[in-house]
Amino acid sequence: MQQPIAIFDSGVGGLTVVKEVMRQLPREKVIYFGDTARTPYGPRPAEEVVRFTREMVDYLIQFRPKMIVAACNTSTAVALDDIRSRVAVPVVGVIHPGARAANGRTQSGIVGVIGTEGTIHSGAYEQALKQLSPNIEVVSLACPRFVPLVEQGNFRSEETLETVRSSLVPLMETRLDTLILGCTHYPFLSETISEIMGSSVALINSADETAREISTILHDRGRLARNDELPVHQFFCSGDPLMFKKIAQQWLGEQIALTPVVWQVPKIG
Repeated sequence: MQQPIAIFDSGVGGLTVVKEVMRQLPREKVIYFGDTARTPYGPRPAEEVVRFTREMVDYLIQFRPKMIVAACNTSTAVALDDIRSRVAVPVVGVIHPGARAANGRTQSGIVGVIGTEGTIHSGAYEQALKQLSPNIEVVSLACPRFVPLVEQGNFRSEETLETVRSSLVPLMETRLDTLILGCTHYPFLSETISEIMGSSVALINSADETAREISTILHDRGRLARNDELPVHQFFCSGDPLMFKKIAQQWLGEQIALTPVVWQVPKIG
């Protein structure tokens, strides 16, 4: 029986990572969990994010994954070490892959980071970037209004354009040439973000680099899938299954097998 790669997120955002894994590693089976009933994670206290993350990981462990991917920047920022201490398989986050990609792309040495309040307040991207290049200048901005747009499937509309424009005003006068989309939901809005920031600013989607890291780790451990048949992926969500399925199929470009979670989601507080 093929062991899957388990990927989780606070909602649909982690599907950006799923899409890259499916593209780069087409033989790998993916088990995805989106905690859509409790999204967004960004405004929540760190201890609550840790608890929710543990619950998702505990649910995914039943599928005996060979790797767990925290495709949620907020969970990566505050709960990655906790997850790694609780499981015996490799755990990959999305922050360091995104930082590496941005560091390799910037020419000006000024990198912007947009993300949820939790991710930005953690300083995780700035720390990761400065580990790679101590002299790099990092301009960070929380954009809490983006995730709800994505979870509603509202990617391209006048409302989206105005929300993105007003949110990004603080970055307009900086000299950044590279902008990290520091939330896996944000690539859904990349066309609009690029339109606002202009063609001179490169957008960094950590999904591509994360998928490369997954491939490298599995290769080094001799765990890459070798099956001839393409796998059947499984998707789980804790909220509205119809909206999740609509967004997932639109983003992935194929039909998906979706199961609403059978565990009792604790009361949203």
